Amino acid sequence: MRIISGTYKGRRITAPKKLPIRPTTDMAKESLFNILNNQYYFDAVSVLDLFSGSGNISYEFASRGTTEITSVDAHFGCIKFINETAEAFNMQIQTIKSDVFTYLAKTTTKHTIIFADPPYDFPVEKFSKIPELIFQNNLLEEDGVLIIEHSKHTDISQLENYSHSKSYGGNMFSFFEVSNKE
Repeated sequence: MRIISGTYKGRRITAPKKLPIRPTTDMAKESLFNILNNQYYFDAVSVLDLFSGSGNISYEFASRGTTEITSVDAHFGCIKFINETAEAFNMQIQTIKSDVFTYLAKTTTKHTIIFADPPYDFPVEKFSKIPELIFQNNLLEEDGVLIIEHSKHTDISQLENYSHSKSYGGNMFSFFEVSNKE
């Protein structure tokens, strides 16, 4: 995997083979960040990276100037790798080793962008817990967005606060936003 843009543009990061990860492809990541670049100033956002795995998405935000990044993953090896990489690149990434659902149930910290990349084989019921906990606990800032990466074979468009999806090869990004229903 490589960093697409920013201070560390072009840098390659190689995660240990033993980590249970499926990094977002460079093509999909570049497309996602092009969308986000039109909506946000990266140096002014707070990011929560759920199921962060190798830290691929966190590094991209950090390279583009984001300084408030929290990466959550349950796997010790993933957290260790993110910490080592962030230190090597002098990136400000806070890591939390936790089950994502447990973390979302307990945290009260709001973020501008929440990115979740759960295992593609999750049943829809598990996917639905992510936006449910985020919106129930009011974890998104008013202009914020939740983005869930998933397989094109998984349909989560019926979930509450769903806005739209973008497809890149076999990857889908589904966007969820705070609804302004009164």
